Amino acid sequence: MAAGMRFLQLFTVVLPFCFTPANSNWIPATATFYGGADGSDTMGGACGYENLYVAGYGINNVALSTALFNDGASCGQCYVIICDTSKSDMCKPGTSITVSATNFCPPNWDLPSDNGGWCNPPRHHFDMSQPAWENIGIYRAGIIPVFYQQVKCWRQGGVRFTINGFNYFELVLVANIGGSGSIKSMSVKGTNTAWIPMSRNWGANWHCLSGLVGQALSFAITSTGGQYLVFQDVVPAWWQFGQTFTTWRQFDY
Repeated sequence: MAAGMRFLQLFTVVLPFCFTPANSNWIPATATFYGGADGSDTMGGACGYENLYVAGYGINNVALSTALFNDGASCGQCYVIICDTSKSDMCKPGTSITVSATNFCPPNWDLPSDNGGWCNPPRHHFDMSQPAWENIGIYRAGIIPVFYQQVKCWRQGGVRFTINGFNYFELVLVANIGGSGSIKSMSVKGTNTAWIPMSRNWGANWHCLSGLVGQALSFAITSTGGQYLVFQDVVPAWWQFGQTFTTWRQFDY
């Protein structure tokens, strides 16, 4: 299990009105919103999930600042966020929201980090979908102080693989990951090959250079929580580029 990670199952959450770093494990940050009232403009993004409903993430999503995005290694991770009522009267007290990381909030070097450059490093900032943000903040505030924790991701169904690329370049998008929500390492095996290590290409996309067309594919994945799963022959030999294959298996951590 990744150091410092706490997994919380959030069904009914009762929160006191005020949290401070001195008396809890919550980490201070700030939060804004984007994408409009229906969240439609949050689809796609730097993790590569495209339609977030199809990929298993839905509307409660967030773009992470540079300090949190970790060059895409945080794609798919889940965070519970609350508003810091001790610093703002624009909070909705006693509320929380759990969001999935699906995008990157780029830095704005023309603005200071305390006045518009919210996503500049080393700042911890969440640019949330508007529907998610309005669970904890009042619309007219625009930006609010928050506390957050990384938590366990609960997904419906199993892990999903989308095969992209061309010829000898296989680019695999891995989505709908539960548990820690993100991938530490990944390998692929064809019917006629040994295990081939894959590298993160961008966001949640992993690639290798190998002629795997016409072979059934298996994937071996280690989550950032440290769980190792093998998805044996999850992609049939008749696969084509652009297809998505859904499994029944899921990560617990």
